[in-house]
Amino acid sequence: MSMGAGQRRSRLQLLFIALVFLGPLAVAAWLYYQGGSLAPAGRTNHGVLLEPIVNLAAEAPDSPIADHYAGAWVLVYSNTAGCNDSCRNALYKSRQARRMLGKEMNRVQRVFLHGESPPDTVFLAEEHPGLITTEDGRLNGLLENKRPADFPAGGYFLIDPLGNLVMYFRPDLDPADMVDDIKHLLRLSRIG
Repeated sequence: MSMGAGQRRSRLQLLFIALVFLGPLAVAAWLYYQGGSLAPAGRTNHGVLLEPIVNLAAEAPDSPIADHYAGAWVLVYSNTAGCNDSCRNALYKSRQARRMLGKEMNRVQRVFLHGESPPDTVFLAEEHPGLITTEDGRLNGLLENKRPADFPAGGYFLIDPLGNLVMYFRPDLDPADMVDDIKHLLRLSRIG
């Protein structure tokens, strides 16, 4: 049984169509598994995820911060000393990070968790409208214990709307990097 010229042409056309669709897929798979430059890069967080998850409603049920994370994400800056230049710079960074969230900024509250000495209310009113300030020594201690040991103090904690302590950001982190992580969490979140 010999194949006619019409059948050969049909099979060649079918082979050509298969190569057009499957060829690029085969090349891409080969490049990926050979470690080529087209391999997708993994996502890197700028902050550190805090594990195990700590729920502040369970760990610090009487904390005044509970009024602020219900329904919103909270970016907390904790500083028990007087608010010097580094403190003011940290508050500025948190303000800039929130503003950089754009239309998502209403989903994030900023909280300044200070020590026993009250902060300069005139400075805060002029420079940081909407900043929530509160004093809670027990919560300060809890946050300090949950900060990763290899990360410097003076950074920022992120709390989700359920009261879970989610992430810690170093104090020297660029606000744009902080926003990158927060936006990623907000995109994935079905709460707050």
